[in-house]
Amino acid sequence: MTRRVFRYVPFTVGQDETAEPEYASRCVSGDEAECGAASGTHHHPGPVEEWQRRHVQETGHRRYRRTFADYAVFRTAEDWTEGGTGDGGTA
Repeated sequence: MTRRVFRYVPFTVGQDETAEPEYASRCVSGDEAECGAASGTHHHPGPVEEWQRRHVQETGHRRYRRTFADYAVFRTAEDWTEGGTGDGGTA
């Protein structure tokens, strides 16, 4: 008879500090159709907010869909105490 042993390993999810987050915005103003103008992707919210401000000045559009993206990493308590990256390697 074959036995299997399953071990519970608690994980914590956190932001991957080795990858920069991404910020972007798209103008969704418009009655019949969305404007669709986009800020492009940036690694800080400042340039996106500046783009929105300029777009408001130029067009009067005031409604935007903002997006934020990052990478998540699952780490064990052992990864945290050893300074590991959670991806099998170490920092």
